[in-house]
Amino acid sequence: MLTAALSSPSNSRPILTADDNFRASTHLDSQASRTATTDPSDNNSPPPHIRIVPHLDSPRSLVFSIIERDVRNDTVLKIGRFTDRFMSPNRITFRSKVVSRGHAEIWTEGSKFYIRDTRSSSGTFLNHVRLSAPNQDSRPFLLKDGDVVQLGVDYQGGTEEIYRAVKMRIELNRSWQNQANTFSLNTFQSLRNLTTPPNNVSVLDAAMGDSSSAAHGNLPSAARQSSKPDEDQNIHIEDCCICLYAIAPFQALFVAPCSHTFHFKCCRPLLQSYPGFLCPLCRSYADLDASVAIEANEVLQMLRQKQQQEVNENDTAIKQETDVPTKMEDTTDSSHPQTQDDTHAVAEATPSSS
Repeated sequence: MLTAALSSPSNSRPILTADDNFRASTHLDSQASRTATTDPSDNNSPPPHIRIVPHLDSPRSLVFSIIERDVRNDTVLKIGRFTDRFMSPNRITFRSKVVSRGHAEIWTEGSKFYIRDTRSSSGTFLNHVRLSAPNQDSRPFLLKDGDVVQLGVDYQGGTEEIYRAVKMRIELNRSWQNQANTFSLNTFQSLRNLTTPPNNVSVLDAAMGDSSSAAHGNLPSAARQSSKPDEDQNIHIEDCCICLYAIAPFQALFVAPCSHTFHFKCCRPLLQSYPGFLCPLCRSYADLDASVAIEANEVLQMLRQKQQQEVNENDTAIKQETDVPTKMEDTTDSSHPQTQDDTHAVAEATPSSS
């Protein structure tokens, strides 16, 4: 889904209907092979990574596919309205009349990202500031994480998608966000507890039964009994951040890819930009049409890793607690008064006054 707008009224001509050919943006895989001429010392460090997502500042905001690229020092990303006959991983294509054929460029120098306008007619805007006059090259501008870039301006009020400007938010070196973390796994477990009947054992619980029982089996019986009251006291009920009421069973819920949970009724207005979704809590953008093909054994592996991590953390905490009395005893021994043997040793080492 992309924007389109005529560069100027004088050059206007009939436009075809906004079918799928105009609504789809062409983006190649960011992992496509490309030659690199970086220094050998940089081979161990990951290349600078850029993620371009739609900037949803209004219900009419244009939604396009998420763009991700690894940009090395010898790579220049060219942004424009290109044809499918010349497909390249270094091109970011928007099939739009708002975007010029050669609109802008993005590249890196010293792991820093830069952007410049390449003689576009409708302009390139960085945080609402135009980079250059029409049909003129701009000087390089430094890109920072979270910057908003706009290509062109709305034409004829942007009543149709092909007449809307392309607004994008720049995310730099945020690959860590796509990794599974403790918060997302805890949210998954909480939802399973809400949706699984009490008397029904799920497939995942049955598969993880051995590992969980082994982990609890290593604890003393007294510790297991004392942990039950603590678990009851530490029960946390999650609230919907929109209505501030509790997330409870038998409710229609919406779970964002960032693992924040809302009542579907509350977050429905936020879905007007489907398939784009901007979380109201962490402001992270997600494509709701992204692939969900993941096998059950992969989920099991993530949960088992989380359980093993918790066991290791508990063992480390117990070991630290047992080491404290030992250190205190060592300190006490070092501060004890001199014994008779110590006195004789001091007397022998001291020459007699006679």
